[in-house]
Amino acid sequence: MRIAIRLPLILAPTISIVLSIIAAGQAPKSTMKAMVVHEYGEPEVLKYEDLPRPEPKEDQILIRVIAAGVNPVDGLIRSGKFAQFFKSKLPLIPGYDISGNVEKVGAKMTKFKVGDPVYAYIGLNEGGGYAQYAVATEKEAAPKPTSLNYIEAAAVPVVAETAWQALIDTAKLSAGQTVLIHGGSGGVGTFAIQIAKARGAKVIATASTPNQELLKQLGTDVAIDYTKTKFEDIAKDVDVVLDSVGKDTLARSYGVVKKGGFIVSLVAEPEQAELDKHGIRGAPLNVEPNSDELAEISKLIDQKKIKVIISQVLPLSDAAKAQAQADTHHTRGKVVLKVAEER
Repeated sequence: MRIAIRLPLILAPTISIVLSIIAAGQAPKSTMKAMVVHEYGEPEVLKYEDLPRPEPKEDQILIRVIAAGVNPVDGLIRSGKFAQFFKSKLPLIPGYDISGNVEKVGAKMTKFKVGDPVYAYIGLNEGGGYAQYAVATEKEAAPKPTSLNYIEAAAVPVVAETAWQALIDTAKLSAGQTVLIHGGSGGVGTFAIQIAKARGAKVIATASTPNQELLKQLGTDVAIDYTKTKFEDIAKDVDVVLDSVGKDTLARSYGVVKKGGFIVSLVAEPEQAELDKHGIRGAPLNVEPNSDELAEISKLIDQKKIKVIISQVLPLSDAAKAQAQADTHHTRGKVVLKVAEER
């Protein structure tokens, strides 16, 4: 079984060069605070340090980060569990979704100007979000939704784009269809429910007992408490399954999909033999930064069709605590790091 999310190489030569400059005793021109991973391990390997501020390339913008979202994938990268999929150079700065203001614009960038409020999924191949400044390309960044503050905006990019690309791009969910969303109260799940409803689909979603009311508030048509009820006893002949759990949950999901239906998994590759047996299709998810889709998500947010669920806000220096919570895979919505004050 291969990892479902395609993870490009994390290349961190800039950080290595920066630290070697510091070690040589050369004073950097402009510094910033950042959380740095020098060795793979538990959340405690995250260190709060001073680093030189990055400079944007001609096709990038420099963002003064106000908030950064925390996702389970952050911990998988930090722990080294994805090391076989990377030829990464430590140290690295984790963090893949951010919100803030444009501080500097590369020579070839025309979409943004200094001072613009933006949010971005800066991509698993780069990282750098757990810092006071980060760079992003035009493909990664979009104008911040006007109805959200920066904390709320930072909770959106990675999980919202994951939900969008799973349901819309991969499974081609359409109005009138029925989708079963496993893990409906998590980061991806909360957005998937609302995107599916905005698409005109019927939503069946699973969550534990304390999160049943949240599922209903998000628009779920049929909420299933997986601690009390087997989802296959209720979900029948669905058009699409969005799986964020894998293992036994994925194995039991093949039988609830109608012929011609689709399973998309965030954590595993659906077994072709099972797909063929049930006459259905399936695919793992390859999540890529897409500013056009992020702009579409912004429209839904500003139209009040999507709300953002945040369970905890912590300072940047508490990133280890934030990642420890995300590592449980039982976070309601998102945990966000507050990096700076709004200007």
